[in-house]
Amino acid sequence: MTTLLSAQALQLDTNHGVLFQNLNFTLQVGQRIGLIGHNGSGKSTLFSLLAGQRHANSGSIQMARLCRLQYVEQHLPPTLHSLSLCDAMIDAINDVPELHWRVDSLLHELGIDAATAGVPVQSLSGGQHTRLLLGRALLRDPNLLLLDEPSNHLDLPSLLWLEEFLLNWKGAFVLVSHDQRLLNRVTRQSWILRDRQITCFDQPCSDALQSLALMDEAAQARRNAEQCEIDRLAASSKRLAIWGSVYDNEKLARKAKTMQKRADRLKEEQTTITVGQPWTLQLHGKESAANHLLQLDALTVRAAPGLPGLFKLEQFGVRPGDKIALLGANGTGKSSLLRQCWQAILSGQISEHIRWHPAAQIGYYDQSLQQLNSDASLPDALYPFVAGADTGRTELARKQALISAGFPYHRHQQKVASLSGGERARLLFLALSLASYHLLFLDEPTNHLDMQGKQELTEALAGFAGGFLLVSHDRDLIEQSCQEFWVVQDGRLERWLDAESAYQCLRQKQPASETGRAMSTTPDTANNKVGETVLSDTELALQRLCELEELLQTDLARKPKHQKPQLQTNWHQEMVDLNHFLGLN
Repeated sequence: MTTLLSAQALQLDTNHGVLFQNLNFTLQVGQRIGLIGHNGSGKSTLFSLLAGQRHANSGSIQMARLCRLQYVEQHLPPTLHSLSLCDAMIDAINDVPELHWRVDSLLHELGIDAATAGVPVQSLSGGQHTRLLLGRALLRDPNLLLLDEPSNHLDLPSLLWLEEFLLNWKGAFVLVSHDQRLLNRVTRQSWILRDRQITCFDQPCSDALQSLALMDEAAQARRNAEQCEIDRLAASSKRLAIWGSVYDNEKLARKAKTMQKRADRLKEEQTTITVGQPWTLQLHGKESAANHLLQLDALTVRAAPGLPGLFKLEQFGVRPGDKIALLGANGTGKSSLLRQCWQAILSGQISEHIRWHPAAQIGYYDQSLQQLNSDASLPDALYPFVAGADTGRTELARKQALISAGFPYHRHQQKVASLSGGERARLLFLALSLASYHLLFLDEPTNHLDMQGKQELTEALAGFAGGFLLVSHDRDLIEQSCQEFWVVQDGRLERWLDAESAYQCLRQKQPASETGRAMSTTPDTANNKVGETVLSDTELALQRLCELEELLQTDLARKPKHQKPQLQTNWHQEMVDLNHFLGLN
């Protein structure tokens, strides 16, 4: 295989210590690589090194002449926010006027119509924003893409579009994502970044993580055996030294020193084991004796005061312990509902449309992470959340909590503005946990979490003592932590008691252009069947069958208490109907 790019002995130092040390890797034509690592491990920083935006303290990066690299960042430069989508595309090739003709054709390939092309960048949905970022890179005709968390902020239709795009991409790419399903589908190799090193596997994400776990087990076993030998030598050395001193025997004393040297040498060469995740996500809440925490009546949800309504809800309430997911496509108003409720609570003005119990303590996780004061130090940023709480009010308690959350003491005077997205998310979760609320509004809380963090959040929400309203497109999180499902669609809100029925409701009315599937009729929601549905393309039916098999296999791999028997029954029935449609019975 032809090499596009290689790195030798890369090292990068930051104000808080060494981020990388002796990184070595090679990237070849056609490789499809998933870059995996916990928050703060340096994935985005590594991309900026490869893209030439910053320089390593030592080591080198060699790029082949045929390598045409494009870095697809998470966000557009703020200077482009006032431009239209089309103008932002043109801006990417301003220095090459002869390529301007490609913009229109590429917009069509990306599924962006003329009306959307004229929309200001700051008004784009998550899916449109991702297509714009990809489009700006593709105008340069790259053969290597560095994709920094392109699946963040995407709803399900946009995520399926991204997956299809990457499956059809002919060049090489390195993809940073915390979506394990996406990585398993589109990548063939995995690079795992941890402990300032990179480990390369010729396997997709799930298999690579299993291989890494086996390596860790073997390393731990070797270290334990080495430690036993070190302890034996140290004990023997101490015993011989005592005997040599008691009996004034110089030979025994020399033997003791020799043994101790052997023990010290073994300790220096002892197998290194991973330091692991820098923190464990926890979320503490408390129960309330109130009948209702929040009551919504005849509320019109708007993106901002004075703007047209996005949808209207008649009468919905949240009781203590309710765990509710808000589902719907991007732009339907899910986040706007949480924001509108939160602004009403901050103002303290109870209205006929939004009412809450006067003793209820309510918290808000905003996906932009602006709840934290950017100019504050880490302990000071926590104070507004814990001022009225039983724990964390003293500066010492806040500092101890920060250390337990993976923020060492020497970083406590660091400003919130200098934290990465993942670190800000960690700090906000710590603040919400210390405050211990009765009710939480959670707006896309998984956007900045790594895979382990997502699993920990799922477990934390499943055991959360309070109630919450959750906006998320993470299906595992929704299915394992929520008990009620509110679907926003066609300008109204509907309540469902199981996730599969809510998904079917969304699929039933989803335009074919967004879902990537075309059906001549809608599925039978009540019976969860597709037997009466005429699929327009056999390949799409096969794709759905593969998805169902993967869903079933994933659910069966869980512990029995986390499995969804009703969903398994529904999936089995849908697979039977699809097999009948495809003539595979």
